[in-house]
Amino acid sequence: MKQFILILLITCCISTIGCGKSSDPTPAKPGGGGTPVTPIPVAKKRPASIGIIGDTSNVVKPVNGGMVLMGGGTDVDAAFKWMIDRSGGGDVVILRATGTDAYNPYVNGLGSVNSVETLLINSRELANNDTVAYIIRNAEMVFIAGGDQSDYMNFWKGTKVDKALNYLLTEKKAPVGGTSAGCAILGGLYYSGETGGITSATALANPYDANVTLYNNDFLKAPFLQNVITDQHYLTRGREGRSMVFLGRINKDWKIAAKAIAVDERTAVCIDVNGKAQVFGDFSSTRAYSYAYFLVSDASKQPEQFIANMPVTWKDGEQAVAVYEIQAAVNGGGSFNVANFNLNEATGGKSYWWFIENGVLTKKLQ
Repeated sequence: MKQFILILLITCCISTIGCGKSSDPTPAKPGGGGTPVTPIPVAKKRPASIGIIGDTSNVVKPVNGGMVLMGGGTDVDAAFKWMIDRSGGGDVVILRATGTDAYNPYVNGLGSVNSVETLLINSRELANNDTVAYIIRNAEMVFIAGGDQSDYMNFWKGTKVDKALNYLLTEKKAPVGGTSAGCAILGGLYYSGETGGITSATALANPYDANVTLYNNDFLKAPFLQNVITDQHYLTRGREGRSMVFLGRINKDWKIAAKAIAVDERTAVCIDVNGKAQVFGDFSSTRAYSYAYFLVSDASKQPEQFIANMPVTWKDGEQAVAVYEIQAAVNGGGSFNVANFNLNEATGGKSYWWFIENGVLTKKLQ
């Protein structure tokens, strides 16, 4: 009997000790007998940021302004290095409305910079966010990715992002560039594509097609580009005819003798602070692309037929629009002064006359 009682007492003690070890203990309270529990701080996410490489704290570096107009397709390493050199190695910001942060490691690998961050700004609410605008204003380099330029127009125009970009372009004079849709919005005159794309064939057959959607200096204010419209994927997608129609519409509707800078894929036009442009890219004799074109219209040369639902005729003695063509080179091809668009000052390329007869574009060497 004594042995039974002793065994029962031992069993009760073991049970009591086991019940005292909870798998979900009550945290010790501050000032209590246990060690205080310190909460782990959670990093606050920067609005619109989808990724950053490098230092998140702001640095201030001296910058040397410039612009890059890239034609889409494969990115041009030399053009990014050109911008990085002018950024002073500061903070690089990639802007987009769709997509990923894939530019971060790519740009970071091309030169020494403090940080590379991608902001995905896909609403007017984000575009009016003070922190988002602060990040852009304090960047030493900004690059606008491809996508849909109507997104940029609808989300960014008239917002704090718009003001921040114009601050970089006109006051801070930091390098700013864009590819494809990002290039499309850098001209003071721009094609939005908001109702759908427009091909050369359609535009030449009807210059007032509903998809020829043009805007006049209501967005970005890039130096030298206020009376310039840009185009991209140029030879790859046969866009020469549509850019001629754009110039004709601007001439007829707004009485502006506009210019155009048109860039093919794998190609970038790099413009320094004085307006000198060179053409960087991956030219190959086996691929008939990688060119940039500088188109100059003349107020005295008006289209002979430029009305809705009729094919365009714009001949003016077969000298309707003067065009300078420069072939891309890895270290920069040719030279063109976008401060005055004087073809007589251009080097390293060829001069043409482009004209249209009954909806058909012709190119003639000068």
